[in-house]
Amino acid sequence: MRRYFPKFKLSKPTKLNNLKTITCAVLLGSGLTGCIIAIKAPSITSDVSHLTTAKTSGTVSDEKVMGKPVVYQVFTRLFGNQNTTNKPWGTIKDNGVGKFSDFNDTALNSIKSLGVSHVWYTGVPHHALIGDYTEFGIDNDDPDVVKGRAGSPYSVKDYYSVNPDLADDPENRVAEFEALIKRTHDHNMKVIIDIVPNHVARAYHSIDKPQGVRDFGADDNKTVEFDRDNDFYYVVGQDFKVPKTMNNYAPLGGESNALTDATFVESPAKWTGNGSRAAQPHFNDWYETVKVNYGVKPDGSYAFTRLPESYRFKSYQAHAAFWADKDVPSSWKKFRDITQYWLAKGVDGFRYDMAEMVPVEFWSYLNSAIKMTNKDVFLLAEIYNPKQYRNYIQLGKMDYLYDKVDFYDRIKDIMQGHGNTGDLANIQQRYSDIEQHLLHFLENHDEQRIASEDFAGSAEKAKPAMVVSTLIGRSPTMVYFGQEVGEDGSEETGFGDPTRTTIFDYAGVPAHQRWMNGGKFDGGQLSAEEKSLRDFYQRLLNISAENSAMQGQYASLHEVNRKALTSYNHLQFAFTRWSAQEKLIVVSNFDSENSAQYQLEVPAQLINQWQLSAGQYQVEDLLYGATNILTVRDDKTASIDVKLAPLASFVFQLQAAK
Repeated sequence: MRRYFPKFKLSKPTKLNNLKTITCAVLLGSGLTGCIIAIKAPSITSDVSHLTTAKTSGTVSDEKVMGKPVVYQVFTRLFGNQNTTNKPWGTIKDNGVGKFSDFNDTALNSIKSLGVSHVWYTGVPHHALIGDYTEFGIDNDDPDVVKGRAGSPYSVKDYYSVNPDLADDPENRVAEFEALIKRTHDHNMKVIIDIVPNHVARAYHSIDKPQGVRDFGADDNKTVEFDRDNDFYYVVGQDFKVPKTMNNYAPLGGESNALTDATFVESPAKWTGNGSRAAQPHFNDWYETVKVNYGVKPDGSYAFTRLPESYRFKSYQAHAAFWADKDVPSSWKKFRDITQYWLAKGVDGFRYDMAEMVPVEFWSYLNSAIKMTNKDVFLLAEIYNPKQYRNYIQLGKMDYLYDKVDFYDRIKDIMQGHGNTGDLANIQQRYSDIEQHLLHFLENHDEQRIASEDFAGSAEKAKPAMVVSTLIGRSPTMVYFGQEVGEDGSEETGFGDPTRTTIFDYAGVPAHQRWMNGGKFDGGQLSAEEKSLRDFYQRLLNISAENSAMQGQYASLHEVNRKALTSYNHLQFAFTRWSAQEKLIVVSNFDSENSAQYQLEVPAQLINQWQLSAGQYQVEDLLYGATNILTVRDDKTASIDVKLAPLASFVFQLQAAK
């Protein structure tokens, strides 16, 4: 979760830098992580002879001809909205809002056509927002502690309910979401929702919790800063004060509201979500949220049993058994019960917000309990510290982590014209022992839209990056709705910043609305270029979803060709993927202006592993059907004559010998 500030406060580069600075201060300065020292990755050479190593556990066997998961993230409030007004700071009446019911059979079929296995419905748990639902027993939220009008989905106020904005009948909002879960399952896709363990809304209060469940903080001893079984940390003896605004910011864009008075009653004040211990947090703090206490003392020491290092490679069953007789903090049990509640309703996975701000031991406890209920649950964590990747996978029992700081950041550099494709091969080597756990993406709700001027300025520049990001490893691929039709996020919507599709405001998403075409979901209003882009995504993502090589082995062809060919430069990238059923050779040209032509070399070690005799073999591009010839020489080296247009790629599948 990126915490945005109004567009007039900070420049975009400063915001990104501030995120890293704030995160480091919280993670390292306050000691509130419970992090365990990472094991250094094993040394791996670039020699392809080392690629004969057996696949690690957890991959799909070659007998099962299938690919890997494709996650489609939708911002639920925005997806089905057909209103095109986009008035800055507009109300739900002005700008409209999407509903659960917008995900009908037609919409779900359009999502499934992209090869999607999992739909991440972002913004489902009931979060703070500015809207009057008092007739349904819901308290109004104070604009002084809400970001935007529609509110941040990461400021959850009731984990046992869903956002009333998303329901046709707010009284039956949970039932409407349950119906959406069933419809998604009927289309052979699984459902992921957000869980935000690090913080909750300042005004957290569940009106829909099951009998016997206690709210966060209901039983806290508020006379002390810390108690192991307090759900929050307290600034004893001081009341909360709304932050001083900056640069003429005013809630709701200055619109009058009965609750907008620069005050919010909270006594004593609680620590803020990003770890601020001030009774009056800074305007750039996550002031709309409060930090949850996981038994980490203010000095950074721990008030819970530590997980032994010997559990690093043990099963989730062993982790569950370890915690079975342990006394754990109250907050741990509350989130266990929340996740079990949603599992019982048919949810198939959770995306964990800012997971590295919560101790690894908690994740071991929570995820092992979840897996004991449903071993196939999809667990995805937002993490930005590569040094902690192995800890959260191996000790925290995560299925997948964002591969943002390394792979996404480097491929973005290349798309922007100042990167080197060799970095991608190095990253894939560096994480070869865990690469199947590092989810790849080029967009999500936190990141800039590819087509925005501050990212690439053209959705076309995503094409080689998507081919490489999607096909290079065994990890899932994630696409953000609208990405596949080139949405540029340029709208001025109020609290949210242009270049990113807003998560704080009521808004429409223009390129996606052209795909919706009044509810037909047939792209009837798209331009020819947008239709072609979506066709590309559909072809590529279905290769990922359906081909067994995606769960097979990988070898880089980059270094051997960089050394052998002057025409194969830092904007070219090639690799192979293979299983018992198929062999793929993938080659991409990241150059947006120049074609590339060269004789791509394939080393003898790889040809021997594929057991190919000297001769000529036809290869066929899985993207668009072009054919070519792989020539295997007597010395078992091989080559393909490649000619790539700017931003073009081939995904060659080996066919029979000629």
